[in-house]
This record gives sequence, structure tokens and C-alpha cells, in this order.
Amino acid sequence: MKYQTRKKALVLLADGTIFYGKSIGIEGTATGEICFNTGMTGYQEIFTDPSYFGQLMVTTNAHIGNYGVNDEEVESDGIKISGLICRNFSFTHSRVDSDGNLLDWFKKHNLVAISDVDTRALVSYIRDNGAMNAIISTEVDNIEELKKQLAETPNMEGLELASKVSTKEPYFVGDENASIKISALDIGIKKNILRNLAKRGAYIKVYRYNASFEQMSDFNPDGYFISNGPGDPEPLEEAQNTAKQIIEKDLPLFGICLGHQVIALANGISTYKMHNGHRGINHPVKNLLTGKGEITSQNHGFAINREETEAHPDVEITHVHLNDNTVAGIRMKSKNVFSVQYHPEASPGPHDAEYLFDQFIENIKKVKA
Repeated sequence: MKYQTRKKALVLLADGTIFYGKSIGIEGTATGEICFNTGMTGYQEIFTDPSYFGQLMVTTNAHIGNYGVNDEEVESDGIKISGLICRNFSFTHSRVDSDGNLLDWFKKHNLVAISDVDTRALVSYIRDNGAMNAIISTEVDNIEELKKQLAETPNMEGLELASKVSTKEPYFVGDENASIKISALDIGIKKNILRNLAKRGAYIKVYRYNASFEQMSDFNPDGYFISNGPGDPEPLEEAQNTAKQIIEKDLPLFGICLGHQVIALANGISTYKMHNGHRGINHPVKNLLTGKGEITSQNHGFAINREETEAHPDVEITHVHLNDNTVAGIRMKSKNVFSVQYHPEASPGPHDAEYLFDQFIENIKKVKA
């Protein structure tokens, strides 16, 4: 492409640290919690993952946009990140089944993105100092005003965001004649989770984030699912109450990521905000039930308290993250309930954990039998 001058841009962190870069061509300002993803591919799925709502994404892969976009490779109805920070932005792309380039897609969604940032230095800084709020902007000569705007940005801890990404009305996925019916609580659900349940013979009704147990049980489901999503799990009191009632009635229940944290809270196990969180498609997990290792896709900034989980008389740790020994999965000893702190649907990414969907369907079949 022809060389063109690009406007200067910057990343301003909450502690006052500044990193400089260049605008990709969409001027403006965006705020959010800054985080990084270590995936070497799958940027489109990352950008549309509802779990990233309210976050500025730093991609550690050096090239973003080189394979364009495909209309089928989305996890929600649009871009969910607040903004993008990358090293090299590809204005041209090469891919047989591409539906267009990344810049046009960003323009369509009015997403502020900046490139030519030293992302290795930025990620290293975040690793040392932890996730924090930040602002990206092309208004590089107005730093004092940017600092004021950044100071008004709410912290992720204590922030309820599920209501921002959840469906407005219930909807159905799958074959209505399927033998298994599942009620799913949408607190930020990814499309590929629904695809994985549907292709295993389930008909799913997806409910809004604050749906009660009574509302979800009107579908007369064989099992219940609580999805992934953004923000702090503690403010989701309605979801926790729904989970408590499902657990009390010993109905099949499966939770992923934020859903995993909601299930833990429903059992009296607290959660906490992590220093950095886990985000990428290369995170090692050990299944303590089988002794096998799994490479997993992860995206979370909160985790459940390990000491409280180990002390709980009716909860067993089933999976641990091998990098830091955080809890990556639990199950209840006396109930038909289990959950994981990672993404078994992993699109794109490893398929090591897809068996969890099979496990959920088998649990439902056993109860039906």
C-alpha cells in the first residue's frame, strides 16, 4: 500500500505511565481496564467475546489484521472490547474466505485502535504492576484532560457488566425436536458454547442475566447452564440466587468462567480480582480426576478462593491452573453440578476440553434415565 502519514496516539495508564504509538485511522478516545491476550490467532473471536466488555485489549502477537475478517467468526452480535492496542496493524490481508479487512470492520463499529506501540514493554509493565484502568487516544496534546477522564472510569472490581451484554429477550438455539432441553443463563454467553450444546442434541432457551429460577424452569429443561461474561461476579446476586435454587433441587448444572464463579459464590466460596488474570489460548491445566494435562483457552480477571474451596465439605477441586495453582474447575460431591474457569468451546484454540460438554450431556441423560 502507499505510504501515508498517521496521526500520533498514546496509551495513558492509571498510574500516569504513557506509551506512544500511532492511530490506525479512527480518531477518538476510549477507556477501560487494560489487559493482554497471548493468542497467536483468533483476534476476531477475541474482539467479539462479551467477556472482554469494558476492556482495552493489548495483543501480544506482533501482527493483527493480516487475515482480515470473516462474518461467521464472531462470538456475539458485535465488537465488545473498548479499544485495541497492537504492535503492527495490517491494512492489507490475505485469506481465501475473508469477508473484508479489519480496518473497515473497526470503522463500522467505530472502534478506536492504535498501533506501533511497544507492546512487549507494555505487557511487561502490566505483568509487573497488574491490570489497571487506562485510556487510549489520538488527542496526544491534551494529556491533562485525558487524566481527568481516566480518573472518572470505574474500576473493574465491584463492577456489574453482565446486564450490558446479556440478551434483551429470551431466544432459542438448536432443534426444537431434540431430546434434551437446556435453560441457559446469559451473563455474556459466546455463540460457540451454544453451538457445542446444540450439536450434541440439545435444544437451548437462552435467558436474560437476571432471570429467576422460576422463569428458567418454565421451559421444563433437563439441565441448566450459566455462561461466561464480563465484570465482577459478586454483584450478580440474582444469578447467584438462581444457581442456589438449581443446586438445592439437585438439577444438572454446568458453568463456564463467570458462571463458574457464580456457582462458587452460591456455595459460599468468595472470589477475588487477580493481579493480571488469564487471557490466551495456551494455558496449561491439570485435570485432577484423570491426571491428564489440558491446553486451554482462558479469559478471566477474577478467580475463586482456593483455601475456601478446599475447606468446603461438599465442593471438590477438579482442575488446577499449572502456572499459578489457581482453581480451574470444581464439582459438588452430593449434587449434579460442575464448572470450569476456562473455555472448552475454544474457537479458535485447543479442543482438549470439549469433553466437558459431553460430560454435561451425559449427566443430563443419567438423570432423565
